[in-house]
Amino acid sequence: MKKITVLLLVLALCFVGTAFAGDAAIKIGVIAPLTGGVAVYGTAVRNGVELFTKIANEAGGIGGRKVELVIYDDKGDPTEALNAYNRLVTADEAAAVRGPVTSSPTFGVAQASAADNIPGITGTATHPDVTTYGKNFFRACFEDPFQGGSMARFAYEKLGARKAAVIYNVSDAYSTGLYNAFKASAEAIGLEVAAAEGYSAGDVDFNAQLTNIAALEPDVLFIPDYYNTVYLICSQAKKAGIKAIPLGVDGTDGVLEIEGADVSVFEGLYFANHYFSDDPSDIVRNFRGSYEAAYGATPNAFAALGYDAAAILFDAIKRAAADGVEIGPSEKSYQAVIDRMVATDLECVTGRITFENNNPVKDVTVIRIEGGKYVFESKYR
Repeated sequence: MKKITVLLLVLALCFVGTAFAGDAAIKIGVIAPLTGGVAVYGTAVRNGVELFTKIANEAGGIGGRKVELVIYDDKGDPTEALNAYNRLVTADEAAAVRGPVTSSPTFGVAQASAADNIPGITGTATHPDVTTYGKNFFRACFEDPFQGGSMARFAYEKLGARKAAVIYNVSDAYSTGLYNAFKASAEAIGLEVAAAEGYSAGDVDFNAQLTNIAALEPDVLFIPDYYNTVYLICSQAKKAGIKAIPLGVDGTDGVLEIEGADVSVFEGLYFANHYFSDDPSDIVRNFRGSYEAAYGATPNAFAALGYDAAAILFDAIKRAAADGVEIGPSEKSYQAVIDRMVATDLECVTGRITFENNNPVKDVTVIRIEGGKYVFESKYR
């Protein structure tokens, strides 16, 4: 009788343990720069992830289980990001990892997660190498080469440009990668790149380069850099008498928010971005309304991509759980989620997303500046 009692007690404890594991929250790691020089990006991404998680949990979670976010601040530093990843995998037992935000911290995390075969996704790291370490790591944003090539095609097909000039930062991988992609696409479609003028990080005087460009009278001027530098170049290009239509990339976003800027120098500028907050589609309007209600601010592209990355990850976990997989820190769970992420076909805030080599296949959003305001131009691929 004592043996039977002990056996029943052991079985009961095992059952309770199993039930508890099945009802426990699903832990998902989030790595983002919440302090430091790029905290504005990390905060927006975190907000987007938290918003989607809140909505999902209020709708019942995943298979009746709530999702718990475990958030770490990487300060925009690769070492901090890798330390955060290791804590998530060992101490926190995360089922998947969302982040980091910028490309440099993402490299180490993507490489480590590939060795562990843990599902991961960044919403915003655009460097091509991010998804090359293994089949487990994805991104929600388009790659730099994709947007660079898209802007060359847009200039040729939609703006009727036949001659282009480029001014770019030769010391920056982001800027040079975009230039190279633009040039390759231009050559393939017959758009002449008549000039490619370089500068270095920290330069503020571009008059020599712009004088050379002005003499060639290009139809478009491609400026693959961040908004502060774009402002300096556009200002000096106007003084140099350049009539070319300026073209930018996702780093251009924010130019109209520069304090004290003469926004007239941006008139007629087109730039590629991941989404536009005034996009008239229902999914964007609903996202924007929820975000503004939660945070009292209009969501930028980083917030939208954070939201989409969470949506993609949750969708994959939900499908794996529906197929009977116990979601958690196990090899079976990891692989099941990865397999479902590969098969993603999801309507997101930044566009309908499927994956090819772990990179999203989707449109870029082209925005133009008119009358000192951002105006939705079109979706373009």
